[in-house]
Amino acid sequence: MANTTSGTTIFEKGFSIADIVEESFERIGIQGVSGYQLKTARRSLNIMFQEWSNRGLHYWEIANNSITLVNNQAVYKMFRSTSDGTSDAMFSPLSANMTNSQTTVVVDSVSNFPVTGTLLIGTEQITYTGITNDTNTFTGCTRGANNTAAATHLTDDNCFNNSSIINGVDDILEASYRNSSIIDTPLTKISRSTYQALSNKTSNGQPTQYYVQRFIDRVTITLYLTPGTFEAGDFFNYYYVKRIQDAGSYSNDADVPYRFVPCMVAGLAYYLAVKFSPERIEALKMLYEDELQRALAEDGSSSSSFITPKTYYPGI
Repeated sequence: MANTTSGTTIFEKGFSIADIVEESFERIGIQGVSGYQLKTARRSLNIMFQEWSNRGLHYWEIANNSITLVNNQAVYKMFRSTSDGTSDAMFSPLSANMTNSQTTVVVDSVSNFPVTGTLLIGTEQITYTGITNDTNTFTGCTRGANNTAAATHLTDDNCFNNSSIINGVDDILEASYRNSSIIDTPLTKISRSTYQALSNKTSNGQPTQYYVQRFIDRVTITLYLTPGTFEAGDFFNYYYVKRIQDAGSYSNDADVPYRFVPCMVAGLAYYLAVKFSPERIEALKMLYEDELQRALAEDGSSSSSFITPKTYYPGI
């Protein structure tokens, strides 16, 4: 009889939050958990995810986005959640009034918009299936998408790329100034002290630097130079790190790739040992750090390496 396999490779999808908690408790010698034990374990898991962020351990949460630059606006915001505010995003103003039934949307520029996607104008979402570049028109539009109501809109109302309105940004990794021809110019990330030392922070022009502040409910990006009339409508294109999602319901899967499942379980067992099994703390901490280092060595963004000899010039 031939050997058979499962035919699946979704390791992490087989581990719900409840399974992770149960496995972690078993490692400290406790079985049949319920009630408060489940509650405290989920809380510890969320604290561990936050500690992972402090280690910079969320490579799988890196994503790319763009923000449309506004004349004389230097500061742009990304909020923790929709309840904290509306994040700045990518948009283009409408170039004509819209009825509540037309199936095309005409804007000032379709530059940098995806070829298919979802628009947001006011509170209405509109899906589209194509773009006509020479007329800056979104075609194949479905009005009132995603349970929103179709509405009339006026010239110069902002038409957003809905997918660019993001929440839960943790930090900005790197960024560039992108013009309407989608040509990127790298921007330099600077510190608070460097930004403070700039003499004229209201000078208009093409941005060359940016300063990031990380608050409780938002992350702000301050550009220097401040975009002027010539830069308005161009883009701040950036790579960012998203926050790791919290555990939520016990039936959820953790927001963690399979490579980190072993160290996640080991880490939660260590956290639980601090509360329930002090005699196992040292052993579990060592196992946790070992599993974590293994996962870190496997993760990250690989690139080509080049070794160049260092040249010395004595006597110069």
